[in-house]
Amino acid sequence: MDIVEFTPSNEQLTWTFGGAAPLRRVKPGTAMRLWTEDAFCGRLRSTTDLASTSLNMPFVNPQTGPFYVEGAEPGDTLVLHFVELTPARSWGASATIPFFGGLTSTDRTATLQDPLPERTWIYEVDTDRQTVGFQAQGSDLELALPIETMLGTVGVAPAAGEVRSSLVPDVFGGNMDTPEMRAGATCFLRVNVEGALFSVGDGHYRQGEGESCGTAVEGSMNVVLIVELLKTPGPAWPRIENDTHLAVVGSSRPLEDAWRAGQVDMVGWLGELYGLDKLDAYQLLSQISEVPLANVVDANYSVVTKVAKGLLPKVDAYSNIHAQLREVAATL
Repeated sequence: MDIVEFTPSNEQLTWTFGGAAPLRRVKPGTAMRLWTEDAFCGRLRSTTDLASTSLNMPFVNPQTGPFYVEGAEPGDTLVLHFVELTPARSWGASATIPFFGGLTSTDRTATLQDPLPERTWIYEVDTDRQTVGFQAQGSDLELALPIETMLGTVGVAPAAGEVRSSLVPDVFGGNMDTPEMRAGATCFLRVNVEGALFSVGDGHYRQGEGESCGTAVEGSMNVVLIVELLKTPGPAWPRIENDTHLAVVGSSRPLEDAWRAGQVDMVGWLGELYGLDKLDAYQLLSQISEVPLANVVDANYSVVTKVAKGLLPKVDAYSNIHAQLREVAATL
């Protein structure tokens, strides 16, 4: 298996999906070892570093990529299997940012209230214990929380020549911020342009569902993934398979429309897999779905619709490529 290693320079980081030239060409079946910068560009390093003075908008949430996948054509299915996600620094950072987050006034939910006070938290990584340390600033509470790495942002170039901010999730993927995008997961994305032009970034050392304050434990990440391509129609919304669940990520505003997008696509997926008509699939989903919130803070909200594979007859989604890639990953 070909293995491509790539660490971007600061000048090679990208800030959009679409509108950027590919940094490398890769063949389907290639493994990639990548490095991604954190959403703050490494600029929040202590509790005295504040977002309003340290960050340079709109240059936040940098991506590693895009990468051109040989043979990828509009309508195909790009497959990304995540083998390893490992913290690349000894610390991660989180912050409250003025007019950003789920529980404060924002530019889209305007009130006469002042923004919440700005604050930065630094989480030290304990590699031996595989924890990150939470330290309260208004009291002496300290907690060692398990590291649960994920990628907040995975996506391809949008259709119709669009250029979208790396802060936005949509049908092309992007900043979905779902903890489902972890090592061992396989992501399926519809190809919109020749070569797919996929990028990844926004590593999180851990994140609760919803990403309430708008930032996770943000950290640079060492990423190992495998790229594959299927000449089958790509999904309407990003799909994820892991060893236990099938999932769809819908992104929109208001929140219920993000939920609806994922639900509708899962109805379609169940229909494809089991030969169900729309109403039977709708009825089945109503009884077995799990719906964790991914984010309620981004330009679009993201909601995951997932179903446990153990509740369903065994079926090989996408020709069983998830299981195949799990076997390949074990050899790397």
